Amino acid sequence: MKESSTVELSIERLSHDGRGIAYLDGKIVFVDNALPGEVVEVVRTQKRSRFEEGRAMTILKAVPERVMPKCEHFGVCGGCSLQHMNGITQITFKQQFLAEQLQHFGAVTPDAWLSPLQVDSYGYRRKARIGVRYVEKKQKVLVGFREKNGRYLADIKACVVLEPMFGTRIEEFEALIRQLSNFKDIAQLEVAMGDSDAAMIVRHLSAFTDNDLALFAKFSETSGIAVFLQPKGLDTVKKFVPTDSDDYLHYSLPAFDLVFDFHPNDFTQVNLPMNRLMVEQALALLDLQPEDRVLDLFCGIGNFSLALARKVAFVLGVEGDALMVKRAYHNAAKNNLSHVEFVVADLTQSFAFADGLAINKILIDPPRAGALDVLPHLIALKPEKIVYVSCNPATLARDAKILSENGYRLVTAGVLDMFPHTAHVESMALFVRC
Repeated sequence: MKESSTVELSIERLSHDGRGIAYLDGKIVFVDNALPGEVVEVVRTQKRSRFEEGRAMTILKAVPERVMPKCEHFGVCGGCSLQHMNGITQITFKQQFLAEQLQHFGAVTPDAWLSPLQVDSYGYRRKARIGVRYVEKKQKVLVGFREKNGRYLADIKACVVLEPMFGTRIEEFEALIRQLSNFKDIAQLEVAMGDSDAAMIVRHLSAFTDNDLALFAKFSETSGIAVFLQPKGLDTVKKFVPTDSDDYLHYSLPAFDLVFDFHPNDFTQVNLPMNRLMVEQALALLDLQPEDRVLDLFCGIGNFSLALARKVAFVLGVEGDALMVKRAYHNAAKNNLSHVEFVVADLTQSFAFADGLAINKILIDPPRAGALDVLPHLIALKPEKIVYVSCNPATLARDAKILSENGYRLVTAGVLDMFPHTAHVESMALFVRC
């Protein structure tokens, strides 16, 4: 259905992805850029048998929770969906969604709710994969994110949620790529930043000329952004410039006197200030004691593990990726921590690595799929406390139900706004053995 048929609708509530919900002739309508209590003029963009979709073009009656988006591309670029909501409304929406999921899928409610964690909602994103495409009709290289509900790249000038080192350079990236001999063969840019150092990985489908390489060298020198080149798979990523430093970026957790080295390809949290608050809250919930022996599951490069090691007698970090375990050991040595160990293991198969370790507390930070196949092994250890960090409230709720059926009480839970202006919900929960 092409854009057509404008209709006036009253918005009743929000969907899980932050769209307004209204009803038309008994059918549900999902409306972008609309808030509960508003009356909006909607362009209907999709019509299906059970529902319709549209976007609010005119706000006939606004609510106080509405704010003017800072990004001029809001509504076109698909990178953000909630910039029209003020910060309190965004975090309240996420906390309510978590509560609904816990009750609906887990049949559990925490004894108490954690206060939501929030930091500055603009310029926060320090890692991103950015699309690149030459558009023949526009005779232009586009650099950015996909259009909302579309398969094309949005034509943007800047990004206000990206770290300014990158977000203010969108047009500079476009100009740089357009000067390359193989500008049509640049597939994407991957950007990453630590506390102060920055890198850009250029995915290219054909070889660069000497002149191309000189352009990258000049860009790196003037911008302060290291340039890595990637001709094929991830194993082909190689630093090009500058040549007088190693391949690592660096971030710190000052509360624990820790500094981490990470490769631009490594998984790290995109929101550094929120990561710091997240680690501090997780450790506080575990109520760590000097004699504790803690298991950190899905440990990555040791983001939680090393902080834990500052507080307890022993930490074992477990991760399925051998390269991440290697990086975790590197960071443990960098921070002079000897009572933390790491192991490569498939957590769905066995916890044999924990035999004889007398583990009494566990921190788990699984992927979006949650920990369904991991929980039987975890429960068998009978830890006193479990802190569960989740990027998917639905799988957290499912797993919370399993834990509650196996002798654990959901003591507290809450959200942390890792991705402001998006419908992504990051959360944390504490389970205590009854």
